[in-house]
Amino acid sequence: MSKLLEELTMLNAIPANEKQVRKYMEAKVNKLAEISYDNLGSIIATKIGNPNGPKIMVAGHMDEVGFILTEITKEGYVKFIPAGGWWGHVVLSQQFNITTKDGKEIRCVVGSKPPHILEAEERKKVVDLKDMYLDLGLSSKEEALALGLAVGDMITPYIEFKTLADPKYLLSKAFDNRIGIALAIEVLQNLKNEKHDNIYYGVGTVQEEVGLRGAGTAAYKIGPDIGIALDVTIAHDYPGGTFETKLGKGPCLMIYDTSMVGHVELRKYTENLATELGIPYQLSYLKAGGTDAGKIHMTKHGCPSIAICLACRYLHSHTSIIHQDDYDNAVKLVTELVKRLDFSTVKEITFD
Repeated sequence: MSKLLEELTMLNAIPANEKQVRKYMEAKVNKLAEISYDNLGSIIATKIGNPNGPKIMVAGHMDEVGFILTEITKEGYVKFIPAGGWWGHVVLSQQFNITTKDGKEIRCVVGSKPPHILEAEERKKVVDLKDMYLDLGLSSKEEALALGLAVGDMITPYIEFKTLADPKYLLSKAFDNRIGIALAIEVLQNLKNEKHDNIYYGVGTVQEEVGLRGAGTAAYKIGPDIGIALDVTIAHDYPGGTFETKLGKGPCLMIYDTSMVGHVELRKYTENLATELGIPYQLSYLKAGGTDAGKIHMTKHGCPSIAICLACRYLHSHTSIIHQDDYDNAVKLVTELVKRLDFSTVKEITFD
């Protein structure tokens, strides 16, 4: 089990509130790379293998889906708006943490009507997020304010990191996308004493869940020659699913999503490398949604980019599941990919 993944997923960070993850990443890489930032808060860890080599940007986003506090009712309940995509069915009766401006975490639960009092028509509908509320166990607005609660506070899912019946199956919140941050850190650690004929940029981006925003600003600052986004994609191995992507069958190479059509030559190169190394991989696509590669690939005059993702069950909920083998194989694949991307290889990929 990856301790890195456990520690990262237990941090709280919604779009524009990524400080906890940024500080964690700083502590992990400050002795391995030069640290800089874009003006939105994305962190960039730079390790120079060849100062005249191509720029390789490897990015994961630091934010997770959550909510923002918008109102405290006179009875002490909390109303909220989403930060990222949520489906109402996975929100009712779930536990959350509200993080106040001074860093205090306050546990709460989304209220829901018991089935005994639901009208027949209500049973057929998904409850709208605007009609939901958080119950903190208080009886007045004054009690809530005394705890330090305020409009704008961050609200994040609460769940403990767990291994399941097969300990290679990992359960947590925020695998989307703390796996990308963990991968960027581990690849940097693997490169510590390794030759790589390029400049490696391990990036933790901000505000991906609301429009890939930090990827755009960080990539503009770097000006990469190759972009590698690290993220998650949908695992279809559930009852009634298509089983086109499965847990434990290797990292997924994204061929298409709504933010980018994957660079064909870069994907072919990555597929050939995985085959050479004996690393299993899968091909994936999304009919809705995108990754940081969607912004990276359009930087300045263009940047061949690929999204390397882990299959993940139950995305954008409290209870996402990934497979340890997929994570380990993604670390191996991305590390070796970075080691091999010299100028001649990048030129061939770009202009072939």
